[in-house]
Amino acid sequence: INRLETITDRFSKIGSKPELINENIVEIIHESVEYLKSRLPQKITFKVDAPLNQKHFILPVSKVLLEWVIENICKNAVDSMKGKGKIDIQINEQLEKVIINITDNGSGIDRGMTQSIFKPGFTSKKRGWGLGLSLSKRIVEEYHKGRIFVMQSVKNIGTTFTIELPKDQ
Repeated sequence: INRLETITDRFSKIGSKPELINENIVEIIHESVEYLKSRLPQKITFKVDAPLNQKHFILPVSKVLLEWVIENICKNAVDSMKGKGKIDIQINEQLEKVIINITDNGSGIDRGMTQSIFKPGFTSKKRGWGLGLSLSKRIVEEYHKGRIFVMQSVKNIGTTFTIELPKDQ
């Protein structure tokens, strides 16, 4: 029931401008990872890395929508790793923004496709609607005034997605 409430909440927020509330980004990521760990193959390992001297970053965000973005990128990573591998999430701070890098050791994305993956309907899967990354882009860029992009991807080595969120909106 809780999961259905979360899904309903996410879709209701996609249709209208969500309220952004100061939230701890590190906690949001840890909660997302804990949720995913219980639902993904045990051969997937996660590592979350935030600077030791600053274990929290408070930013104006929609927690439920940001969790959706993190989960979507991680689930895509699991698909590209075929159920076995590691996902590293690194959180860093710059003067005006927080940067979240999500790196997997999956099959990688062809260089020519790194822009197309964010378009609605694009999918490399046999099943799927191709909406996850396009919704993630909308959540990060339109609602949070940030950026999401493929930082790097190397065939059969892995991919790093970067999410940049401004400290102030």
